[in-house]
Amino acid sequence: MVAARYLLAGSLLVGACTAQAMDLMQAWQATRERDPQAAVAEAARQAGSSRKAQAAALWRPYVMLSATAGSMNADMAMSGAHFSAPGLGQSDGVGFGTSVDRGNSTRWVISASQPLINQERSAQARQLEIGADVAQWEWQAAQQDLMLLTAQRYFDVLLASDKLALLREQHQAVELALTEARDRFALGDKPITDTHEASARAFALQAQVLATQDELALARQALADATGQSDAPVEPLPKALADAQPALAPLAQWLEAAQQGNPLLRMMAAKVQVAQQESSRFSVAAGPTLDLVAQAGRDQLSGSGNYGAASNTASQQMIGLQMNIPLFTGGMRSAKQDEALRLQDKAAAELERSRQQVSQQTRAAWQGMQTGSARLQALAEARKASLARLDATRLGRQVGDRTTLELLQAQNDASAAELALEQARVELLLNRLRLHALSGQLDEQQLGQVNSMLHR
Repeated sequence: MVAARYLLAGSLLVGACTAQAMDLMQAWQATRERDPQAAVAEAARQAGSSRKAQAAALWRPYVMLSATAGSMNADMAMSGAHFSAPGLGQSDGVGFGTSVDRGNSTRWVISASQPLINQERSAQARQLEIGADVAQWEWQAAQQDLMLLTAQRYFDVLLASDKLALLREQHQAVELALTEARDRFALGDKPITDTHEASARAFALQAQVLATQDELALARQALADATGQSDAPVEPLPKALADAQPALAPLAQWLEAAQQGNPLLRMMAAKVQVAQQESSRFSVAAGPTLDLVAQAGRDQLSGSGNYGAASNTASQQMIGLQMNIPLFTGGMRSAKQDEALRLQDKAAAELERSRQQVSQQTRAAWQGMQTGSARLQALAEARKASLARLDATRLGRQVGDRTTLELLQAQNDASAAELALEQARVELLLNRLRLHALSGQLDEQQLGQVNSMLHR
């Protein structure tokens, strides 16, 4: 079973090597085109862009046509009326009556309204405009998150591949040491403990290789799900990555850029503005409204009733100003305003908390970049020293000055130093991307610069 898994892993590795390697930008382009998260963000941005049109529509005329038709009964009786007409004189106590049974009734009205003064509507328009901006910042944040996630998936495959290669190399070395220990024990040159130590380390490394194969398979599958490219390998990191890093701007400059450009902070600040507009909707000054109104309509009823054929027609046209002043709302407006003010305080407090968090994250990413190159150099020296120690231990074991356990430990330390160096290289690149994302500057250009560092 173990041999079968090794054979399968070897065949997959050979197939991956023959395929064309996928770089970071190719992974991003493929992810952007097919990842559901990107589609969700784009749909949300397009939906949010319509809010500006909604805000403008609040101040445009509102015109409505209403029409009805049907069958109608109408009876009207009037008594005690005063009547006068040319040539007929005047009469008091006159009565009138009309009657229509199941007559034809039609009615149409065209009404128009143009708001002139309406502070509540102004607040609503401002809220919609802010909402459109928030949709754009949400899209930017989603794009940056997806870029970081793509880079993380890409580097997960890279690290798992390098880790698997190191473990296989170490396992082969331990297998050689085990074979030698068995031979020398058979000759009586070494104790049985050397064989046991080498055998234990070989089986432990075999278990690590199998676990890393699973780790690599999961990392490849996560990248394949995002990109749709299941067989494309990734290229290893360059060894001179520390020399490829550009100069880093001062921390104060990055902190200022993060406070001004971070999409999350801009969304939180927008929430404060929305809360301010919400409280202004229920202020005393927002109560009165003034509209320019116009209306034209016609009502007609025709048929026959108690007095014979009858027809009633009424037409009306009106244009003027309409003012509304709320005099008493039962305390609803003041209660709504109080709620909005408390929510405004909450939004302001959340903004301040987010500012502190973004500052801390920016400091951490900047510090990681600041010490990254020096850390890489230190780890490179540690790797060099570990390899030298391994060579010396291997030679010492041949002449009898070092034990098999010491050789196995030196091999383990050399592999750990190599892996730590690889992880530091990846963390340096990710910190660079995180720093630009925190300041709202992570885009395809920045991702392309990191990609170019991987091919120097």
